[in-house]
Amino acid sequence: MDARRIIGALRDGRAPGKADLTWFAQGLSDGTVTDAQAGAFAMAVLLKGIGEEGRVALTLAMRDSGRVLNWDLPGPVLDKHSTGGVGDCVSLVLAPALAACGAYVPMISGRGLGHTGGTLDKMEAIPGVSTQVTEGAFRQLVTQAGCAIVSASGDIAPADRRLYAIRDVTATVESLDLITASILSKKLAAGLEGLVLDVKCGSGAFMKSQHDAAALARALVSTANAAGCPTEAVLSDMSQPLASSLGNALEVAASMRVLCGQERGRLAELSIALGAGLLLQGGLVSDIEAGAEAMENALTSGRAAEHFGRMVALMGGPVRFTDDWQRFLPEATVIREVVSDRSGVIAAIDGEALGLAVVDLGGGRKVEADVIDPAVGLTDVLRLGQRVEAGQAIARVHAAREGGADAAVAAVQAAVTIRDVAEAKPGSLILERITG
Repeated sequence: MDARRIIGALRDGRAPGKADLTWFAQGLSDGTVTDAQAGAFAMAVLLKGIGEEGRVALTLAMRDSGRVLNWDLPGPVLDKHSTGGVGDCVSLVLAPALAACGAYVPMISGRGLGHTGGTLDKMEAIPGVSTQVTEGAFRQLVTQAGCAIVSASGDIAPADRRLYAIRDVTATVESLDLITASILSKKLAAGLEGLVLDVKCGSGAFMKSQHDAAALARALVSTANAAGCPTEAVLSDMSQPLASSLGNALEVAASMRVLCGQERGRLAELSIALGAGLLLQGGLVSDIEAGAEAMENALTSGRAAEHFGRMVALMGGPVRFTDDWQRFLPEATVIREVVSDRSGVIAAIDGEALGLAVVDLGGGRKVEADVIDPAVGLTDVLRLGQRVEAGQAIARVHAAREGGADAAVAAVQAAVTIRDVAEAKPGSLILERITG
């Protein structure tokens, strides 16, 4: 095999075969393929594509470049992946709720990316929690708590880890084929028996249009099913933050209010919708309606909160976290109201701008080495369609310093559009289900 031949064929519009892609993925993992060759490969795939058969082959090759987990558990092994948004803390609600329904959830998650928050950063906002665990500890977590939200070990899809870093600096992140293989290689390496994909579109998502989001969802679903993992996708609206809080500890608090039955809203709605489909895939319910009822019961009964508390304790966090979670979460020293300068209706929210405001506060990373402040962010962000009066608070800023608070207040005011009347009613949260 020769990397140059594979790249040349791609350049000329000829999709590589399964053996070529398997060799290339292994070369990414063991260093046989150079950075220059990996960059050329990524650009050729971006410009020419590799088709559905090539996507499946590349996904499986990248999955098999490292360790693939196997499970022997008394229930189905299920998981979800989100394409990213703001105020999106679904994983913290969904994983323990699924566990309470009899599923097992080995959720390998990521850090914040761009304007979107990272599930691992949210978990680590809980004092003592470590998301870096050995495989033995990972298996113990899943067995004893029913769920685990952890970072990928170095031997999970190493080809993807290397190619992703190269894509990031070669302007090839946007390739539909490479996005699909990247997401699914890591998820399939976790040994899943069912997967749901939360593909977001709108101002707070990476995919702004529903058309683009649907194209990605279809590619992901067809590839995952062809690779042997039953998968469906849910297109969800991200034209406004999912929860009314943005920032790591603040999103943990929002999740706990749902888990403890203190709050409903869009976060609970999406968690239930995603979980209902997964329970059906796993054979735990007979239809979507029964799945939604089971998820609802898991939340209202407190069983989901129990599983979350068990997971937190096993990961080094407070033993009785769910009993008094407000006491444990870090709090910002400066809290400021963002007030409306006019009366009217919330007509539009630039979710990406809100996410970047949280990053500027220290709640996300601008470079990989940045240290996150888990306490900062936004809360009480009003919803699309809500009427406000001049001088009324439309959000609250949680900051470490006055200067940071001033900048965040200005950013939020610029990100929220208020008009005299609503031009249209806010759309549905769930836009479409895409099945295999």
